[in-house]
Amino acid sequence: MPRPAIFAVAITGSIPRKKDNPAVPVTPDEQIESTHEAYEAGAVLAHIHVRNPDESSSSDPALFAQIQEGLRKHCPDMIQQFSTGGRGRDPAERGSSLRLKPDMASLATGSVNFKTIVYENVPSLVDDLAKAMLNYEIKPEIEIFDLAMLYNAADLVKRGLLKPPAHVQFVLGIPNALPPRRKVVEFMLSELEEFLPGATWTAAGIGRHQREMARLSLELGGHVRTGLEDNIKLDRHTLAPSNAALVKQCIALCEETDTRPATPAEAREMLDLRAAA
Repeated sequence: MPRPAIFAVAITGSIPRKKDNPAVPVTPDEQIESTHEAYEAGAVLAHIHVRNPDESSSSDPALFAQIQEGLRKHCPDMIQQFSTGGRGRDPAERGSSLRLKPDMASLATGSVNFKTIVYENVPSLVDDLAKAMLNYEIKPEIEIFDLAMLYNAADLVKRGLLKPPAHVQFVLGIPNALPPRRKVVEFMLSELEEFLPGATWTAAGIGRHQREMARLSLELGGHVRTGLEDNIKLDRHTLAPSNAALVKQCIALCEETDTRPATPAEAREMLDLRAAA
């Protein structure tokens, strides 16, 4: 029987759409519509950012609430995952939306150099976000941009700030961070098994690395993330057409890897999440 795999869609990010791709949804209504299209294409998990009217990254709980309500109406069993990422957001506000109790939230467990900025996640902030997620019964998705973040996540488990089984996402292809290499993924999986036994995992390839990392993830027993946040441009000349199109491109890989898209109920069970409200 084909193995069920979770397909996640990151519908927007912190890069203004006018910079590269006018198809990137920005307003809550645009994001709800784009996510619904991706849901109908087979995505069962939505990774959610929100933006200010000037398209800059925001932490406004009211915007998160608007998207949360819209998705509950149009995609009632879809897993909602709020971003607590730091680019362009005040560290003191990064967890302000967690009181809305989404199913999941992202949690980067260390800092990393990007090409032009430092993505800063100081230990006290990581602890505070982890404690808030425990308090609100939100499942963290541990964002692994560098190997040390895996060991930091294991330390959170030891200190009681992260409830096992963990779910991690390896982010591959960002300059100065993890390279999109099979050997790298295989090594991290061996470390994952040792330090976070029973963890589920996703591999997210950035830009032109999306398909190769999606295929590799499906081959090795993991799950897949795609979306316009990771694929503002598929390459130098081709703009990503929509979130739904990117989901369909990744789901097409199921035929090559003896997998199938998981249903929302299956995804919730695999991630040890509560049933949809």
